[in-house]
Amino acid sequence: MSIARRLHELGLTLPPVAPPVASYVPAVRHGDLVWTSGQLPMVDGALPLTGKVGDGEGLVAPERATELARVAALNGLAAVAAKVGNLDAVVQVVKVVGYVASDPSFTGQPGVVNGASDLLGEIFGEVGRHARSAVGVSALPLDAPVEIELVLAVA
Repeated sequence: MSIARRLHELGLTLPPVAPPVASYVPAVRHGDLVWTSGQLPMVDGALPLTGKVGDGEGLVAPERATELARVAALNGLAAVAAKVGNLDAVVQVVKVVGYVASDPSFTGQPGVVNGASDLLGEIFGEVGRHARSAVGVSALPLDAPVEIELVLAVA
């Protein structure tokens, strides 16, 4: 089954590639690997939510941050598709790095980044299984709660 068809079955659409907010490109291909720049959970050119992730008033709930990690991963896939033509070229999701802007007491970064990992599994199946890092940071660009980087092998 084509990845476009799988996306349709999942009710997903690749968004337009988010324009860079600084001096970089959204994705680079070298040989059979594509690296994405860190992707924020932009929707229609804006962050739907900002702030630190944690439990409590004034913080982004971990469940909501997990949803945002899915959005950021989908944005990363859009950058990959723009670079290689379509996602059917993906032969393996190699690595995911997730950054979570974390309240000092928050230690649930792996659960938040599962949003990206689970999405990749839903889309690619076994090809979507990958190595991963989930990192808590004090702040992210534009006060985003999450940022996701992808490394994919392509044909």
